[in-house]
Amino acid sequence: MALAEAQLYAKVANKPRGRSTSALLEPLLAKGFPAHIAQKALVATGQKTIEDAVKWLHSHCNDPSLDDPIPQEYALYLCPRGRLQSRLQDFWKESKRQCGKNRAHEVFPHVTLCDFFTCEDQKVELLYDILKQVGDSFSQSFPPSISLTLHSSPSYLGFFIDDSQANVLKEFAVAFSSEASALADCHVKPSLKQFHLTLAHRFSPHHLKTLEQLAKGINPGEPCQWVAALYSRDMRFVHYQRLRALFQYKPQNIDELMINAGDLIYVDPRQQSDASEGWVVGTSHRTGCRGFLPENYTERAHEADTWVKHREYVFDTASRSSTKTEKEPSVKPNGEAHSLSMSRSVTNVLSLQKAALRRGVLVLRHGERVDQVFGKSWLQQCLTADGKYYRPDLNFPPSLPRQKDSLKQFECDPPLSCCGIFQSRLIGEALLDQEVTVSYVYSSPALRCVQTAQHILQGLKLNQKVRIRVEPGLFEWTKWEASRAIPNFMTVAELVEASYNIDTSYRGSFPLSSLVPSESYEDYVSRSSAVIKQIVSACPSKGRGVILIVGHGSSLAPLTRALTGLPSRDSRGFAQMMQKIPSLGMCFCEEQKEENKWQMVNPPVKTLTHGANAAFNWRNTIMED
Repeated sequence: MALAEAQLYAKVANKPRGRSTSALLEPLLAKGFPAHIAQKALVATGQKTIEDAVKWLHSHCNDPSLDDPIPQEYALYLCPRGRLQSRLQDFWKESKRQCGKNRAHEVFPHVTLCDFFTCEDQKVELLYDILKQVGDSFSQSFPPSISLTLHSSPSYLGFFIDDSQANVLKEFAVAFSSEASALADCHVKPSLKQFHLTLAHRFSPHHLKTLEQLAKGINPGEPCQWVAALYSRDMRFVHYQRLRALFQYKPQNIDELMINAGDLIYVDPRQQSDASEGWVVGTSHRTGCRGFLPENYTERAHEADTWVKHREYVFDTASRSSTKTEKEPSVKPNGEAHSLSMSRSVTNVLSLQKAALRRGVLVLRHGERVDQVFGKSWLQQCLTADGKYYRPDLNFPPSLPRQKDSLKQFECDPPLSCCGIFQSRLIGEALLDQEVTVSYVYSSPALRCVQTAQHILQGLKLNQKVRIRVEPGLFEWTKWEASRAIPNFMTVAELVEASYNIDTSYRGSFPLSSLVPSESYEDYVSRSSAVIKQIVSACPSKGRGVILIVGHGSSLAPLTRALTGLPSRDSRGFAQMMQKIPSLGMCFCEEQKEENKWQMVNPPVKTLTHGANAAFNWRNTIMED
């Protein structure tokens, strides 16, 4: 047990326990569930319905922490509803698209009234009563509207609340805090600093101007109804990362975690030393079970995705107030919701039309290479005694291109496997389905990259229209070359003779002779920065469409970060990041209104995920006793 978790157990184990009279608890006790576990299930589901609690209990039947006495943490937030909420959510999405994720994206738009505090499970209902009572007492004095003033600094952007109105909110927070401390035995600290609604926090300073421009598009005077909402979170996982499962995974070994698509997983970055490359160890939010899972089956989730909403108090400026649960209808009329939805749909269409007129740069890693499957000795496995190539497995390529020199040259310049060819063509077909117009194609001189580019063009049905520009400057970081020498790549003439659609008139920005074995990380980053800038400048800005760059796993970060003006990673972080980039992993940069201003956005197609398929020997497997 981790030290922090042990301290939590010690803190709560000896606290006296009250008695609950919950109407929802009795039916669970009648079903045979122990009182403390039934209470835990009700709290974990926001005390909404018996069905929700029973479902939670069944999901957590193998949860090793089911009997643990650790309570939930609770926070009281003031949240906007109505048009202002919609505008803030639009800002959330657009700021993430244009500037990437920052700390504010972890939680929905809110003003903190009382920061997180603990409350015993059997006393949570008292918090609901306190919220209603305090809300009722402030219903007449609550401001009819709240004035918001935009404020920015190098690492913060948000709305500050007018002092006179903030004082009323502080009085409300103090009243809730006092009542909760007295009646529910909770140590609650009301927020007494400058009341604010955060728009962006902990972002790169060079994004400030873009974020400010987006924020100015929000009208803080939009119609709004304010709601005091009570949320809870599992205090054991406060400092963990959250992942969301994209696919179902069924365990192959006893120490692996069963996940369904949509499951949320808690992952502690400090406890990954036992995980193999491409795997993480995590705890399921849905089941409470812990185990290993494939990282490429997941995506990053937001912190608030694992929170539970309990109750909210709606401040009605017409002196009507109520405490409502999440299941009740929204305060917005259907007509207004419909018109807002229609407005956003029109905005999205216009945004897509504008995006189609901009240049894009799609950088991706090559497909699965044959030595990635069959090891460094793959060439010895597919050569006869007289040195001729044959296919010992269906994932070996049907043939190898001709070279002047010996086939031994392919040891340092391996081709794609058959699966790699299929992957590449599939990406091309997906780009075609999304109507992506590829105008230029650049490739590293490595054979696997040229082949990837060729098969993507075939999937796009552009193999007779767009030629591949072989750019030596796109080759990977030479420090990672096992031979400690630059591979003897196929020449342009040999590639053309092997029926690859090569642009023979193109002269690379970096000649092959300029590649140095075991170059430093700084030299590689500098080379990548220079080559991406030369590629972009060589493709006319008036010509619309996508520049496709096929490189290596090491290509994605230095090329795209240089293009978007981001600083390079340090070499240690770079090596860790590299391990997470799969075959055909991709990044997409889009040119902004200002020429030569680029930003990272979502790629036009989804990622390609698949499982391993081991070699099978029927004789050893089926016939052996």
